Amino acid sequence: MTQTKRPRGRPKSQFSESSAGTMQSLDRALGVLTTVARQEGVNLTDLSLSLGIPTATTHRILTTLQKREFVRFDEERQDWTIGIEAYRTGVAYLKRTNLADAGRPVMRRLMEQTGETANLAVPDGAEVVFIGQVETGNPIRAFFPPGSRTPMHASGIGKALLAALSEERRLALLKGAGLQGFTANTHVTPRALFEDLEQTAARGWSFDRNERYDGMSCIGAAIFNDRGEPCAGVSISGPSSRFSDARLPEFGRAVAQAAAQITHLIAGHDAEVTG
Repeated sequence: MTQTKRPRGRPKSQFSESSAGTMQSLDRALGVLTTVARQEGVNLTDLSLSLGIPTATTHRILTTLQKREFVRFDEERQDWTIGIEAYRTGVAYLKRTNLADAGRPVMRRLMEQTGETANLAVPDGAEVVFIGQVETGNPIRAFFPPGSRTPMHASGIGKALLAALSEERRLALLKGAGLQGFTANTHVTPRALFEDLEQTAARGWSFDRNERYDGMSCIGAAIFNDRGEPCAGVSISGPSSRFSDARLPEFGRAVAQAAAQITHLIAGHDAEVTG
């Protein structure tokens, strides 16, 4: 059997001189910057080897970025870390990434994928306020005008947010608001609600069947900000007859994935999606 010889020397660079439409020096610098950003600290040799760029070239890139404060050099540890200017740039992106604007294309895909109306809401005390919706073309559909409110304990998005909160914060909200009943299926006791929230946290999405309105169902998932805090939620809603037990896992995964996508757009990191 013929053995394949392993190549020796420096790994092939991911940066090509013939990359059409790109400026190689800038491409290399951005590659260095993003690699440093993903690590708590990296020395020059390791960075050079991981990117396949000569050490001298890597050092020139780093010192240039250092002058602009995109990276900094730790004299004591002799390694490179991300700088304050990179943080300022990231904050500028977050400021211009409006939740409703970022969420709309994701919501549209969610509506097309599931065939149900997609909703976006934010918390306000123990209630959620709807700020966006992409309606399905089905003749029978849910409709929540922007600005409409509903208690968290009787809402798909609300229950997703409650499940993502600490127990202390959750109890404080519910004690002040109470558990009002709307239908025979509304959770009006802490025990019933908390059992539901445990299931929601375990699978990554909530389910509201006829809890706010008879004949209407909703599946929701939490959206997180850059500090990892639940700041909004996305859901699908429609007639309970279309939310069969067989379709719930498929719908739940789709909503959880949509929430994770919006989290990535507004916060710059991914939320864990469970099935």
